[in-house]
Amino acid sequence: MNPMNEVIIAKATINIGVGEAGERLARAIKLLEEMTGQTPVKTFSKVTNPEWGIRKRQPIACKVTLRGEKADKAIKMVLEGINNKLRPSQFDAQGNVSFGIKEHIDIPGMRYDPDIGIFGMNLSITFEKPGYRIKRRKIQKKTIPKRHRITPEETMKFMEENFNVKISEEEDEILY
Repeated sequence: MNPMNEVIIAKATINIGVGEAGERLARAIKLLEEMTGQTPVKTFSKVTNPEWGIRKRQPIACKVTLRGEKADKAIKMVLEGINNKLRPSQFDAQGNVSFGIKEHIDIPGMRYDPDIGIFGMNLSITFEKPGYRIKRRKIQKKTIPKRHRITPEETMKFMEENFNVKISEEEDEILY
């Protein structure tokens, strides 16, 4: 196989949306830090929505971006929480995959801590092939040619081989 066609994980992003600043957001940050060993960053609202009590540029969520071994470990951990099952609809046209888990205590090894509470979270995995740097570099940016882009089928095959994921349309225990 051509090494330039090898699919790799660029990054995994874990996000916990709280919807408000304050105590709940601080507990979500503490949970993410405990889970991943990295310091999460706050994400801010883009619009004001009085119905939900959100103002523009108010911190409403936190996320952590993982790469390399830490990403693999986090992906395995969260996949175990959803019984290693994904749906084809969770893969986008660029070959990335996103899924959620309703309660972090579903993840094996995570215990309920009354000081933190229970949070749901989303995990987004971004895939690349060697050579994707050309779309991010500063000088002479280029688009990725169609023949080199990742397809959802390639990503599904990668997830099945490396993470023992079963991909099916069934709704039994697949969350979000």
